[in-house]
Amino acid sequence: MGVTAAATAGAMVGLGITLILAGMLRRVPPSTAPSTGLWTRAHRWWTTQSLRRRAWFAGALIAGVVTALVGRWPLAVVLVPVLLVVVPLLLTAPPSKEIEVLAGLDRWVRLLATSLSSGRSIRDAILATRRQVPEVLREPVARLCLRLDQRWTLRDALYGTADDLGSADADAVIAALSIAASRGGAGARATLGALSDSIQDRLRALREVSAERAKPRAVVRQVTIITLGVLMTMLLLNPRFFAAYATPVGQAIAAVLAATYLGCLAILRRKTVPPMAPRFLRSSP
Repeated sequence: MGVTAAATAGAMVGLGITLILAGMLRRVPPSTAPSTGLWTRAHRWWTTQSLRRRAWFAGALIAGVVTALVGRWPLAVVLVPVLLVVVPLLLTAPPSKEIEVLAGLDRWVRLLATSLSSGRSIRDAILATRRQVPEVLREPVARLCLRLDQRWTLRDALYGTADDLGSADADAVIAALSIAASRGGAGARATLGALSDSIQDRLRALREVSAERAKPRAVVRQVTIITLGVLMTMLLLNPRFFAAYATPVGQAIAAVLAATYLGCLAILRRKTVPPMAPRFLRSSP
């Protein structure tokens, strides 16, 4: 009976963690949803992980088995690996794609402004600087140049790049480039200079906001590390302290507590990730 209850509680924890992570991920539109099975997607995800991550996952599983043997917790086989894998994921800083894209746009605009000083048009400047763009913009700019080679108008090609980037900040930059291209000459250089200054101000504000959002996450990370360290030390030095959690009811309570804490961490992570601003540019169908 005890093993059955522990297995049921472990399954509930695993299901809860799966639902939490599924809610954090962006939904894929039905028209582009992958048709492969869960096992195929899991295998693909595993093959994309680095050797360091795989070693960490294996160590987490071993730690769960050791904890289950030392503390006589069947639930630890599931609970400990979940904590060791999911907690670092929830407490690490989320990738700031918005800042990366905006920084890349700032460098690109400066490259275009420098190229314009030699008498080129914006179209020619885009083609001339295609190999100098930052990594985050390399693929979108390559598509932009391909559209220009295919005789697209500069305005339509730029709007297609805005769709590729999918960012409100990118829309503002693309709109300014389109206006500057329609003016040409010295007006374009002045427009790009003012645009670069505006991007710098926007970048500064975003980095300040990102630094403020990182503070509560750092505090929670420290508290979590201290708490887990104390619990592991107590488990090794005085296993009887956790004797109550060796019962089926105790393991169910431990599962609920762990799921609740992970849910709080998931909410914290979502709060520290600001929603994307709505776009205002759309290319013609």
